[in-house]
Amino acid sequence: MLLDAETHSEGFRANRRARQNALVEDYVELIADLLDEGQEARQVDLAERLGVSQPTVAKMLIRLTDEGLVARKPYRGIFLTDAGRTMAEEVRVRHRIVESFLLALGVSSENARIDAEGLEHYVGLETLDAFQLAMSAGLVDFMAIARGTAGKK
Repeated sequence: MLLDAETHSEGFRANRRARQNALVEDYVELIADLLDEGQEARQVDLAERLGVSQPTVAKMLIRLTDEGLVARKPYRGIFLTDAGRTMAEEVRVRHRIVESFLLALGVSSENARIDAEGLEHYVGLETLDAFQLAMSAGLVDFMAIARGTAGKK
């Protein structure tokens, strides 16, 4: 059954918003990861880890600076502003929940990490809450029973 136009279009609008934010969130999260590991966040590091060219990174850094998410200091790399740090933490939380949920379903560690990297940008708060609830309610044990591996090592 076809939904009414307003309800139908909301899903597409949400998807477009998420797609627009995904790239920004990936950059901010990576910068936070580098800084938290005690490394400098430099343009060359971002390009290498994201698999893009340095000019692509340079353009995004201008955008991130304009949006107040990063600060750049000559000869000192890239730093997150308070807004950038907040965004990075929100993305990390979403990522951890999605990855944990996928692992609970029995998805391999590698695929859960890769898939969570994409899904984290598109999952809404209600869905994240449902993922958390399912895990808290024993999803791991349920899946082990469903796979017939409960109690086996």
